[in-house]
Amino acid sequence: MYGSKRHGFPRPHGWLDPSCMYVGTLSFDLLLGDVRSLKEKRSVVRPIVAELHRKFAVSVAEVGDQDLHRRATIGLAVVSGDTGHLTEVMDRCERLVAARPEVELLSVRRRLHGDDD
Repeated sequence: MYGSKRHGFPRPHGWLDPSCMYVGTLSFDLLLGDVRSLKEKRSVVRPIVAELHRKFAVSVAEVGDQDLHRRATIGLAVVSGDTGHLTEVMDRCERLVAARPEVELLSVRRRLHGDDD
């Protein structure tokens, strides 16, 4: 096989190792605006979750603070064989959440997991 380490040929520049997989995760800690009930909270959080999933094909869900009506934690994961693509998708997701006027982004936790983890 061309480019295989097994046969001693060098891999072409930019070649991705097909056995490598990277997982990127984001955790958003959000403060919701004028929300007075859990029902109102759902009407704010669900569209954000749906838009992230639709636009970026990521796995995303509300993962914390479900019992607090003014706070939300949204978790997101994306899988790729290319760390550059992974970082770009996570950057775009973070910008989308930060730009939402109905929430204040308090913090973001970002992690990148590789085969060596």
